[in-house]
Amino acid sequence: MIKRLITGAVLGAALIGSQAALAADYTLRFGHLANEQNIWHQAAEKFKEEVEANSDGRIEVRIYPNEQLGSEMDVINSIQLGTAEMTITGESLQNWAPKAAMMAVPYAFRDSEHLQAAVSGEIGEEIEAQITEQANLVPLAWFERGPRELTANRRVEHPDDLDGMRLRVPNVPLFVDTWEALGARPTPMAFSEVFTALQQNTIQAQENPLSLIESASFYEVQDYVNLTGHVRSWIYVVIGRNTLESMPDDLQQVVFDAAEVMQDYQAELFEEDQRRLEQALTDRGMEFVEVDIEAFAEKARPAVLEALDDEQRALFDAIQDL
Repeated sequence: MIKRLITGAVLGAALIGSQAALAADYTLRFGHLANEQNIWHQAAEKFKEEVEANSDGRIEVRIYPNEQLGSEMDVINSIQLGTAEMTITGESLQNWAPKAAMMAVPYAFRDSEHLQAAVSGEIGEEIEAQITEQANLVPLAWFERGPRELTANRRVEHPDDLDGMRLRVPNVPLFVDTWEALGARPTPMAFSEVFTALQQNTIQAQENPLSLIESASFYEVQDYVNLTGHVRSWIYVVIGRNTLESMPDDLQQVVFDAAEVMQDYQAELFEEDQRRLEQALTDRGMEFVEVDIEAFAEKARPAVLEALDDEQRALFDAIQDL
């Protein structure tokens, strides 16, 4: 009996020792708002796979989708407090870094290629530097987001076609001012109320990326997707600077390399998803309408510039000059 107890104790100690030997030196708790089917989550899974394989198990990545660690702002605050390490975040960063406001400024970018040139170049570096310095977060990668488009039950090819159209917008002053300048009657409203408001004709139109147009079933109450592309934006995957700098150089490089793989992977998924969404909405009966983007951008510009401070306006001008 004593021999069995001793043997059990030895085996238990060996098991604990082996578990300790397998434990990672660093754990990255990666919280975000998307669900498991979203391409952001799939990209996060790719990051986890790359980091754990190339760090020989010295870094463990734990992913928490569906706001399991809280809202976007909650997770940012947790990273700053040291109770989380990574998240996916966008224009909310302007609470610390005003230059991040460029991530949601109407008609800052002409098209996807223009956005990519800005974010991948010196302008992106300038925004990222301010985020790192003032929010203590290091952008590791960026993901392009689907442009916001205008759905309605009539074709809108020029700002004149808006003609007082009752349009739901999120409660963002810049969005309200921009659509007023374009000739619509913008109405801030909770997203959860939009479908019923369209159904009852309380509003006549709304604006969102194709992904939300599909998931909210707006094709049941709207006939046209007018390709206004009025907000082209991106989102960052960030890590706490203190966490990153606590790692030795070789593991920091593993993180950076994995982030690059993740960014390329998400870009492929994004292109595929945009094509799928357009086909899915077409199959549901929606018609896609080309619009006079230059006319929209020109008419919106005074309201946009009025909303920007001097630092933001300089950055907006630099983007236009690309």
